[in-house]
Amino acid sequence: MLRIFNHEILAPDNFVVTVELVPGRESTGRTTDTILGIAKDAFADGRVCAVTMTDNPGGNPSLSPDVLGYEIFKQGLDVIVHFTCRDMNRVGMESRALQLARMGMKNILALTGDYTGKGFGGQGTPVFDLDSTILCSMLKSLSSKLAASGDPDDFFTGCAVSPFKTTEAECYAQYNKLNRKIEAGASFVITQLGYDAKKFQELMTHHKKNKNYRIPVIGSAYLLSPRSARAMNSGKVPGAYLPDDLYKKVMREWETPKQGLKSAIERTAKLGVILKGLGYRGIHIGGVHKSFKTVGAILDRMDVIQDSWQDFLHEYNHSHEKTYYMFPKQKIEADSNSVKHDLKSKLFDLLPYTILNAAHDLFFNKKSFMAPLFKKIAGMIDQNGKSWLLKYLLEDPVKILLLSCRSCGDCGIQHVAFQCPESRCPKHTRNGPCGGSREGYCEVHPDKLCIWVRAYTRLQYGKATGNFIQKAVPPRNWALNKTSSWINFHLERDHQK
Repeated sequence: MLRIFNHEILAPDNFVVTVELVPGRESTGRTTDTILGIAKDAFADGRVCAVTMTDNPGGNPSLSPDVLGYEIFKQGLDVIVHFTCRDMNRVGMESRALQLARMGMKNILALTGDYTGKGFGGQGTPVFDLDSTILCSMLKSLSSKLAASGDPDDFFTGCAVSPFKTTEAECYAQYNKLNRKIEAGASFVITQLGYDAKKFQELMTHHKKNKNYRIPVIGSAYLLSPRSARAMNSGKVPGAYLPDDLYKKVMREWETPKQGLKSAIERTAKLGVILKGLGYRGIHIGGVHKSFKTVGAILDRMDVIQDSWQDFLHEYNHSHEKTYYMFPKQKIEADSNSVKHDLKSKLFDLLPYTILNAAHDLFFNKKSFMAPLFKKIAGMIDQNGKSWLLKYLLEDPVKILLLSCRSCGDCGIQHVAFQCPESRCPKHTRNGPCGGSREGYCEVHPDKLCIWVRAYTRLQYGKATGNFIQKAVPPRNWALNKTSSWINFHLERDHQK
């Protein structure tokens, strides 16, 4: 039976099932045949609404989700294509989106993407020209252009969120960024993986408080094997959280493979009915790589136990001992992980923030009474061809010393509490963090705090957390590269027009 994902997920009374398929590093062969077989059986079963196709997971090369997804789509099963920002610049991404539209596959999961892995000859160049928020905006814009050309169907764009964060800064960053993605055009949400029912509940509470209840949320549930559990527990799957106690339990269960599989199916089914009970609009099943029979067993078990979902809540309280929760009224006890202003933070975060914030208000505030004068001076310098002199003698020395400036010419430091998103974030994020941070630390450089965690700390100090990830920031304008960002700002050439 043909099922159309966007119709079903938007129907309030539906609980949809999607299954994640992971193309391998081959164009033909056993892995590809298995994926096509799972999709064929899913279509025949009738309970699966759509499959999702991953896009070079882990940043490593694999068969394009577009080509394999199209084969499945032609068989009658709806497809959600993962679309990451890691491997293409904005021109390539727009071209790919048009290609997907031509193929009829308009269900897109917009992702920033894992950091780049290894391909031919070694590690690939991480592009990250756009982020997931701007990708949602780009797809919304393309939908308008397609409609103008006579195509009646929009892109149906989804986004991801990772509620399983341990620090206050990460939690607020994830939820604020989710709001920006929805404003930019996201029409559904899929969570990252975790096993804390309180965090799943927290996401839904936040979602409703921000009046996003019209946007359906699908919760992820993963069939844990020893291999996947080990990778998640060690932090090798960005955004996923598998604590030590659950990891050890999974490894004990799989000492007998038959019992391990049975326990994994039971755990996935219980999480599925909990998600349904908490108001999620569907379940996204991952970790099934061999046969659809496993998915069928999970769904069969869910049918049996769905009315008893509250009885299983106590089994899903796996979290870090100091995990921060946003809503104390839900009777959740946890360490708030409040910011401690020690000597190091004062020296490297609070003092630079204070100085740069004051300088910004003085010289780069378009509402300031001095703004017209600065604009006139900037115009004179630019007209006389002396902007390079200002840049090399004053702007570069100051900004390189304080910010490790990369001279992009389209400065975005004020969006990250006066940190450079180009030099201090491997993914150059200007619209909030990726989902890969772990206990406040960067996915790519785990010895360094995520710059968005540091931004939240700085804004707390300045009592300005209300400004944290409040507006979507346009992407960097590469036409301004290596030019004076000060001149560009005052002459309204950059993104702050």
